[in-house]
Amino acid sequence: MTTENARPGPPETSPSIVLLTLAHRIESELGAALAPLGLTVSRLGLLGHIAGVPGASFSDLARMSGITVQSVHTAVKALAGAGLVRDNTARAGSASTIEITPEGARLMQEAMKAVAGTDERLFGPDADPIQRQIADAVRVAFGGRSGL
Repeated sequence: MTTENARPGPPETSPSIVLLTLAHRIESELGAALAPLGLTVSRLGLLGHIAGVPGASFSDLARMSGITVQSVHTAVKALAGAGLVRDNTARAGSASTIEITPEGARLMQEAMKAVAGTDERLFGPDADPIQRQIADAVRVAFGGRSGL
């Protein structure tokens, strides 16, 4: 029986596992940064869709967010209750016109500062070099600038 290199080598790198692991870390850190603002990552995404796509319907928002229309109705109701959006529906059964309020726009600006801080921690000059490479690849793929 030989003991020469009896240990297996490292497994092949899976982009799915690497990105999933990083996504969990990003969601956790971003969630912690947004919590003082009373936002979750999901609510920030929905608020961003409402701000970025004026006149989007509940169905549009559901497709963009990857959630059900029922969930969008619930979330929009909560955002409206917090004064962050308004639904200008003329009457029941008519198409909704959901828009961000001035308070919602102010909160979005604060939230984007939290996002920038998370980006800096996870992908900035002091971050893990592999994470910086991933960020650069994302920026190149989406036409953004390289480096922070």
